[in-house]
Amino acid sequence: MKRLIYQVCLGEQYKSKLYSHCIQSVADYCEKHDIEHYVLRTPKLRIKPDPFSGNRSTDSYMKHGGYLPIYEKENAFDELDNYDQIAIVDSDIYIRPDAPNIFDDFSTEDAFGCVFEREMPLTDQYKTKILNYSRMQYKPIHDTGIDFKPSANGYEFANMGMILLNCQLFKPYLQGQTAKEFLTRMEFKDFVDGLAAWKWSTDQTLLNFFLKKYNVPVKHMDHVWNGLYGANTKVDECHFIHFFLKTLLPDQGENVEELMRKI
Repeated sequence: MKRLIYQVCLGEQYKSKLYSHCIQSVADYCEKHDIEHYVLRTPKLRIKPDPFSGNRSTDSYMKHGGYLPIYEKENAFDELDNYDQIAIVDSDIYIRPDAPNIFDDFSTEDAFGCVFEREMPLTDQYKTKILNYSRMQYKPIHDTGIDFKPSANGYEFANMGMILLNCQLFKPYLQGQTAKEFLTRMEFKDFVDGLAAWKWSTDQTLLNFFLKKYNVPVKHMDHVWNGLYGANTKVDECHFIHFFLKTLLPDQGENVEELMRKI
């Protein structure tokens, strides 16, 4: 099996000790498990919102040179013909040195794999947060007839900080489109433009909508593959630790030595 871990590190992320440390942990992991590793350091897609129809502030994309870097991860979709399986891993995810090969836990029968937030062991505070977040992001979509399976814990959505793809199973859902053609579909325009509650949305909302609408076969991966630091109550069990809330980290994550001691 030819496998790839795809990451993105752009702009100010270059200067971050946290990002550098996390990316190096992924590089070491790939070498250990014979996985190719690629880090995109120059934007290619340069997806930008329509300033006349959306709610995103001009600063949200102009400070990055006129585009939204949150959609650069989808460049990996253009690599489907070159690999059997691909993992797209955020650059603020640290992989423990003893972590097993994630692809060994990913079914070859599913097109897509990810961790769903309400299935994680979470703090009460974070449970309340995702309850409110999921209502804002996904209830408007659910009300159009796309089932986001509402429950007492909110609407079902995956954290897209770690994505797994079985390339040939996933490819048909792109309908022959390139990554840029996929992201600029009219059905995604409201997400990209940041309409209403999606003003601060990332590719996470767009991808969750896509998976549900097209009934993409998804494996619900165990929480150990995307341990949300500061939210997951069992982060000590996690192989992949996602430092997604910088305000909870020593020196916003730049005190890497202290952070590593905490985990």
